[in-house]
Amino acid sequence: MPRTGPAAWLLYIALRLVFALIEIFPIDRNLRTARWMARIWARILPRHYGRAVDNLQASLGRELSPGELARIARESLESATMFAIEAVCLPRLINAFTWHRYIRLVDSDEPLRQIISGRGAMLVTAHYGSFELVGHLLACLGFDVRAVMRPIDLDYANRFIVRARRRHGLILYNKRGATEHAEEALRSGALVGFIGDQDAGSKGVFVDFFGRPASAYKSIALLAMAAEVPVIVGYARRVTSGKARYEVATQRIIQPEEWKQQADPIRWITQAYTMAIEEFIRAEPGQYWWLHRRWKSQPGVRRRRKKVSPAVDSAETPTNAENSC
Repeated sequence: MPRTGPAAWLLYIALRLVFALIEIFPIDRNLRTARWMARIWARILPRHYGRAVDNLQASLGRELSPGELARIARESLESATMFAIEAVCLPRLINAFTWHRYIRLVDSDEPLRQIISGRGAMLVTAHYGSFELVGHLLACLGFDVRAVMRPIDLDYANRFIVRARRRHGLILYNKRGATEHAEEALRSGALVGFIGDQDAGSKGVFVDFFGRPASAYKSIALLAMAAEVPVIVGYARRVTSGKARYEVATQRIIQPEEWKQQADPIRWITQAYTMAIEEFIRAEPGQYWWLHRRWKSQPGVRRRRKKVSPAVDSAETPTNAENSC
């Protein structure tokens, strides 16, 4: 449930003051500060760093040494803290006239053809690099972009973020009940963004991710099939350490013709975009959020749920992938 009341309000005011302080300084200085803050984070909350190391060990332990895994875990925490800075600063800095100062497009001809075709498309990325950047870039260039997000628990902060993103042209859907709106948007030719590496619990479709089963939402595949639109899997990756310089690229475009002949198209689409995500993570693993509990659910294991009324249970059942792209 969203947090409201006096305590939540005071926390929101504190966050707004932090945001205001951040915007006083140049973004490059803020990003360097964020990397320093990540070191403090690793010491104060070692379980997060430990979770990142554990996930890396299970995923890349056969390929990399313990020292390399520890380095990547530290970089992962730095990536998360830098993203927090970018989420505050980049929407203000990037517009139709300035985006090229910060962003380099890589092999963009085919994805741009898909985007400007007017048929609609789904944009899928992961908790990697500056993952909100693509949505901001496309919105500031005049494209109709929607994104599915998981609401922040702090209600006042959530409303502030939604308003701020809308001012920059990005429309956000609450992931609870977003399916109908997203399908309508796709049919009208809009671009709809998803974060595709969310744990979907025991009711999700299990796919291979770094050699282990991972639960994924079926919604991305179902929406692509319903609207018959391509799934464009891509990323925004930092290219200069501690500076706001990025490359935006597409890893894979999954076309409707590819899944129509599959026996299980939902699983096939989900595995296809998951493998594309794994490929770009492997290229620069330090920019992935390894502290993220991606493998929380496993096949045949059902998590114990709290008893709630049927009305509440129905309202809070996730129906879509989390967050914005």
